Order: sequence, then structure tokens, then C-alpha cells
Amino acid sequence: MKRTTPEFINSLEPNEVFVFGSNLKGMHGGGAAYVAYRKFGAIMGQGVGLQGQSYAIPTMQGGVETIRPYVNEFIEFAVQHPELTFLVTRIGCGIAGFTDEEIAPLFTEAHGIANIVLPEGW
Repeated sequence: MKRTTPEFINSLEPNEVFVFGSNLKGMHGGGAAYVAYRKFGAIMGQGVGLQGQSYAIPTMQGGVETIRPYVNEFIEFAVQHPELTFLVTRIGCGIAGFTDEEIAPLFTEAHGIANIVLPEGW
């Protein structure tokens, strides 16, 4: 059975990356973004990409289709970095207000990628 992302992540192994939903301005003030900032090296003012042991995917700029290019960029990044394991949180399903049913299909291509760990049911 494939590993799933735990609901709460308090620590990471050295090769693990916390993947969280962000906003384009990188104001990591709440939810998983705040956890990424406080614990895993997210940089205030950086809303996209790798930062410390975290990776930001913007989810606050519009509808689901505005998130898709950032998810695709993330998947490509993960493929290029097989030495890292990416623990994807339920991006967009908290403060951004989307449902799992809206966001999970964006990660269909991630299912066959060994170093991407998705939330249960995604």
C-alpha cells in the first residue's frame, strides 16, 4: 500500500519536503503555510516553490484552474529531484476554501511518482 501524508506533520526526515498551499505574496500567516514558515523554512514573501524543507503551491489567486499550472510545475520539480520525498498536504482545502474533490484531480499525474506522497483519498 502506498504511503499517505499524515494529517498533522510536526517533523520531517532530512530528505522530506512539506508541500503546502500558499498565496502568491508568500504571506504565510495561517494554516499549513504558517506551519511551513514556523517549522520547515518557508520564507515570508516567497509564494511559490522550494524554500527550506517546504514547497509552496499558490491556492489563493482564483479558481481551481489557476492552481493547476503550479501543481504541474511542482510535479515536474519532484520528478527532477528523486532524492527528496514530497509530503503534500491538503493544499487549498483549508483557508482557500476548496474541497478535496476539487483539488485532488489536479494531482492525478502524481500517483505514479514514487517520491510524491499524497493525502488519503487523493
